[in-house]
Amino acid sequence: MTKRDDYDSPWKDILGEYFEPFMRFFFPKIAEEINWKKGYEPADKELRQITREAETTKRFADRLFRVWKKNGNETWIMTHVEIQAQKETGFPERTFIYNYRIRDLYRRTAVSLAVLADEKPNWYASVYLDKLWGCLTVFRFPVAKVLEYREKWDELEKSDNPFAVVVMAHLKTTETKGNETSRKQWKVELTKNLYRRGFEKQDIINLYRFIDWIMVLPEKLEEAYHQEITEFEEERKMQYITTAERIGMEKGTEIGTKIGRKIGQEEGSLKKARQTATNLLSLNVLTLNQIAQVTGLNLGDVQKLQKTVTRGNA
Repeated sequence: MTKRDDYDSPWKDILGEYFEPFMRFFFPKIAEEINWKKGYEPADKELRQITREAETTKRFADRLFRVWKKNGNETWIMTHVEIQAQKETGFPERTFIYNYRIRDLYRRTAVSLAVLADEKPNWYASVYLDKLWGCLTVFRFPVAKVLEYREKWDELEKSDNPFAVVVMAHLKTTETKGNETSRKQWKVELTKNLYRRGFEKQDIINLYRFIDWIMVLPEKLEEAYHQEITEFEEERKMQYITTAERIGMEKGTEIGTKIGRKIGQEEGSLKKARQTATNLLSLNVLTLNQIAQVTGLNLGDVQKLQKTVTRGNA
């Protein structure tokens, strides 16, 4: 038996690593209007504020980013990755509420974008509509549908955008439910293709982490997968991810998640959050975005702590 497939967490993490490629892949017209030379900033504290009252037991792969348009104006982009095995009638309303809260709390114009990664080909939730006695509210937001990329597999294989790999891994994860042998074969193939595509080392590690996280296998097949990838890396003399690092990633993610939950429950102090971040940086198994998420610190604060840890290890 495999564990329940976890989609939200890996999507949320990879969004933080590759926000610009995400925009260029799913929403290219909007991406062209953004001044990427000025960069972008995650707005994690603001996201927690607007979602606080709407928290439920369900996790959401939502992210909020500050970007700048080419005319110099600051804009906020709220990204939603909705992963549902069935139609969720409340999704458009949730998207509307989050968008409105940004305007209400921060007096900012925000663009809401959604990627529907569900398995229902006819579900396109892109409009929230509410009306009563002549009072009408209509909220429309751009939507991309992952399922549509099944018909564009050749394009995905040729693309150098990291999100082509993300989409391929997601599609093969959903297609191989109940067929663990097939999933293992696809997991091996997609991982090997990271090297064949010519990605840089860090990109390979980041995308490997996504594939390994989303394509869950039973223990024996997982061991066979790691063995095959290790042999493949050794043949190419490009052993980017050692067995120890793989174990560290797994343990580090588990530790980070537990610590993050504890901090959230205790509403931990800034000092405690910084100490936790320092400990996780020392482990060197989580990305900076992951550490920011589990500690509640800004990405900039984590980057400053990383410099301190690096100097201390020098």
